[in-house]
Amino acid sequence: MNRGFARKSHTFLPKIFRKMSSQPKERPESLQFPFLDDDETITTVRESKTLFVLRGLPGSGKSTLAQAIQDRYKDICKVVSADNYKITPAIRSAIPEDYSKVDEDLVDYFKRDVGVVVMDDTHHERERLEQLFDMADKYRYEVVIVEPKTPWKLDCLQLKDKNQWKLTADELKKLKPALEKDFLPLYFGWFLSKRSSENLRKTGQAFLDELASIKVFKKESNKHFGGAIEDPKMKLDLTSYFVKRPPGVLHCTTKFTDFGKAPGSEDYAQQEAVKSSYGKAFFLTISALFITPRTAGARVELNEQQLLLWPGDVDVIPPATSLPKGSRAHVTLGCASGIEAVQTGLDLLEFVKLEKAGNKGEEVGETGGGKLLSYGNGMWMILLSKKIEVRAIFGGYYGKGKLVPTQGGSKRGSPFNACVII
Repeated sequence: MNRGFARKSHTFLPKIFRKMSSQPKERPESLQFPFLDDDETITTVRESKTLFVLRGLPGSGKSTLAQAIQDRYKDICKVVSADNYKITPAIRSAIPEDYSKVDEDLVDYFKRDVGVVVMDDTHHERERLEQLFDMADKYRYEVVIVEPKTPWKLDCLQLKDKNQWKLTADELKKLKPALEKDFLPLYFGWFLSKRSSENLRKTGQAFLDELASIKVFKKESNKHFGGAIEDPKMKLDLTSYFVKRPPGVLHCTTKFTDFGKAPGSEDYAQQEAVKSSYGKAFFLTISALFITPRTAGARVELNEQQLLLWPGDVDVIPPATSLPKGSRAHVTLGCASGIEAVQTGLDLLEFVKLEKAGNKGEEVGETGGGKLLSYGNGMWMILLSKKIEVRAIFGGYYGKGKLVPTQGGSKRGSPFNACVII
């Protein structure tokens, strides 16, 4: 043996081991989620307001997951765990009063606009989940429901030894049925980050302001937008006309599921593309802005990956006009009084139908943002000279929110601000 070499190596070896130990460990499969591992998703979450609702049986790994989210987002994250309030998971006839203190703390974080809030509980009761969704709506937080991926998450025999409440296998089995089925949202879609939502609203506002000042538009406005102007000498106010606005987080709907009651909901939710994309960030491309006498919206251009999440049965104009897949992809920016948000997608399909028939619109001129086209009957579109990329998280909307009139909509600066959901 060469002792000289061994003596030199002796001081060198620990450095190698120190270097090896400093390498980041690969996250276990049970903790592999886009919002923990994907850089673009992490960036998007950081410029949003997100409520992570952890759901699962006691001992299934929720607290470990909560800690992983806390470690990832550190200074902008607060974790609220039902365990710390001594609320024992159980089947019960009513939500315990103990949750009032939980909700006080949640609301405190919401009011402070904490970027990432984690709610760690079993969440086996629909009533309790609906309370959380109502709070998220009120403070304009995007909800992401997360369940542990541990192999034992539904194995009551293993869970009885892992849960801190010392619940028996029989007690766990009583909780299990409510957690075996996915909780489906009102609709799936891409939810824009807070920053992207604000930027798109400003772009939409600029479009309406510029359109309202164009002579040829003003000339036909009384015919199609009669409510937008009372005195011809006054400036046309389209933002008062589109009095109903979407909630704080703008979105592009993919599938309306009605909490699992809509046809095809379960099949859509079980698609591998949907499951693997849930909670993941995407860049959506806005190619045009449009208005009709009913709605104002942004046209979304989907890429191949995004089209995998797009249902095959929504690009249809009744009774039977089928259009290319993805034709209906849009973001609603506003609706006229009495008009529901679903109309925005139907209006966009009318533009696509005209395009398909050879009507590419009459070019009115160039605006600051691009080429302005008139399609007749109060249908206007601006093809953006520079397409807009927005950050969005694919997920679900779980509340009961609707577009509602916004107070003070005619004041400068207020148009397209977020409204309160009721």
